[in-house]
Amino acid sequence: MRRSAAPSQVLGNVAKKPRFIPPGQSITVCLKNETKEMNQEIKLKETDEKEGRASLLSEIHGQNQNANFRQSVESTGKVKTTKACFSIKKCSKVEMKALNTPKADALYLPTLGAAKEEAAQEEPDCLVKYFSVVWCKASKKKHKKWEGDAVLITRGKSVILKDMEGKDIGRGTGYKSKELDSLGEGQTLMVGGKEIEVMGVISADDFSSGRCFQAGIGTHDTVPTALSQTNMKPFCKPFKSVRQHYTKENMLTDSQSYKPRHDPNASNSLVMPKPNASHQWMFNKAGLPMVDVVVDPYIANNLRPHQKEGIIFLYECVMGMRVSGRFGAILADEMGLGKTLQCIALVWTLLRQGVYGCKPVLKRALIVTPGSLVKNWKKEFQKWLGSERIKVFTVDQDHKVEEFIGSPLYSVMIISYEMLLRSLDQIQAIEFNLLICDEGHRLKNSSIKTTTALTSLSCERRIILTGTPIQNDLQEFYALIEFVNPGILGSLSTYRKIYEDPIVRSREPSATKEEKELGEKRAAELTRLTGLFILRRTQEIINKFLPPKKESIIFCRPTALQLKLYQKLLSSGVIRSCLQGRLENSPHLICIGALKKLCNHPCLLFKAVKEKSCDPMSDEHDESSLYEGLIDVFPQDYASDTFSETDSGKLQVLVKLLAAIHELKSSERQV
Repeated sequence: MRRSAAPSQVLGNVAKKPRFIPPGQSITVCLKNETKEMNQEIKLKETDEKEGRASLLSEIHGQNQNANFRQSVESTGKVKTTKACFSIKKCSKVEMKALNTPKADALYLPTLGAAKEEAAQEEPDCLVKYFSVVWCKASKKKHKKWEGDAVLITRGKSVILKDMEGKDIGRGTGYKSKELDSLGEGQTLMVGGKEIEVMGVISADDFSSGRCFQAGIGTHDTVPTALSQTNMKPFCKPFKSVRQHYTKENMLTDSQSYKPRHDPNASNSLVMPKPNASHQWMFNKAGLPMVDVVVDPYIANNLRPHQKEGIIFLYECVMGMRVSGRFGAILADEMGLGKTLQCIALVWTLLRQGVYGCKPVLKRALIVTPGSLVKNWKKEFQKWLGSERIKVFTVDQDHKVEEFIGSPLYSVMIISYEMLLRSLDQIQAIEFNLLICDEGHRLKNSSIKTTTALTSLSCERRIILTGTPIQNDLQEFYALIEFVNPGILGSLSTYRKIYEDPIVRSREPSATKEEKELGEKRAAELTRLTGLFILRRTQEIINKFLPPKKESIIFCRPTALQLKLYQKLLSSGVIRSCLQGRLENSPHLICIGALKKLCNHPCLLFKAVKEKSCDPMSDEHDESSLYEGLIDVFPQDYASDTFSETDSGKLQVLVKLLAAIHELKSSERQV
């Protein structure tokens, strides 16, 4: 029976007891046993020296000897790094010195190709690439459930993942350059705890302009009303319907019933453009024949070329021809170009005509204006269309919204913004097909009651009329666009990150060259996108229709009272000190204002003197001292409500001038 080497037996048997080995000697034994297999590499080095390659080895290993030593240990797999490190800790100083100064080239000899690969890996890759990807949380499931679209940006060995709102949702560094360079369609990558799959490559122009972020916008829009309101026809036998439809009598009847309301071939006729195939597929499910939409010659003969272009532009916008699924427009012409006339022509045309089967596009239209322009809009309708063609209902204190609801005669309602808020419940119950907001720049704040009330209306076709669409504030510009075409620029946060922030940052004095280039491209893309439904013209368009401007300067002689008051003001200490520049506060504006009041009419100066005399404790000491002594120059019976042209030289000339103009051209207005 074999005896086991139990601890008690080992202690008793001297031959089986472990021998004591000094720590300085263990490293020598360990290295002797483990370096036997390295003799071949040492011989390889000696052979290379004989062949004349010692200079190459010294050049390679002179750069980093320790790195080559570690690489040789890992590549050969014959020297265990952990044992070497453990043994080195126990070595003496002399042996450590010997280990640190070995002939490292004897342990490892890299090839020239490996050296090139290492140099290529160390070179930074500054190439920036953009990819369209889908992302989800990291999981081991075979079938992934992707959560959304994103944009992947690769730069060197780092990546950035942005969602479709421009927000960073993941970052990563330390990737292999080859791995990022070889990214293609269908490949996956882990970024910040998220798994992505590449869908395609994005060009640098699409990223810098922001077009890549617009891909997801509009995917959740509501279905157009024309589609939702399409009535389903009852089932009928197909052969019977075909026989009835293609008879000669039916063909003749259809061709006679679908005719334009006005002659499109007449001289000076204004014909609206026809929709394309995609528009017909979306909005003509019944297959009705297309008919030319022609503006009534009664109003078309009075239109100027730029007004005809504006009507065509508004027609294409409200019909959804310029932007698919969008029915809003902003007419931003300057004052005097006929924005009101263009809208009247559009409303009258759509109330009576339609491109598909002559069916009118509109049944009722709502026009919201400031309170001072309600009557003006009604007069414009009567001026261009007369009182027989169309009935317009204006809402005021005497005419309520309930009268419009109960009467079938009216198809257009004109209401002020204030009355709209009061009658919002009744107006929401009415189905309007077109909403026009005059002076629409007051809707630049999306949180005010007026904007909220108008947004609550179910009307999709919306037009804003304004002469100032943007006033150095991109958020106000966004509010106007969001009102006419909701969601076309994405959410407010998306708009800020993609357009507003880069554009504002590029305008700052401290902006870098890259920020300026990015801001210019984003501004150009924003202009291109909004230019599809915004039309802006200036006064230069109508300069050729206007007669040459003539200016005449007339010097009016002041009255005796004005001369006395003027001399009294010039002799005051305030004006003398102001002219000599001795006053520290320099009340130039106060002196100029007093002289302007006097030149227009002495009554204006008399009111100011009375107000200062009634309030002697006023803080404006200079103005009080300026008016000192003027009250004695006025006649004793002079009153503040006395306003006669005989006291002002300018008014005397103006009265005679207006009388002469009225006699010459009594039928025209004088402004």
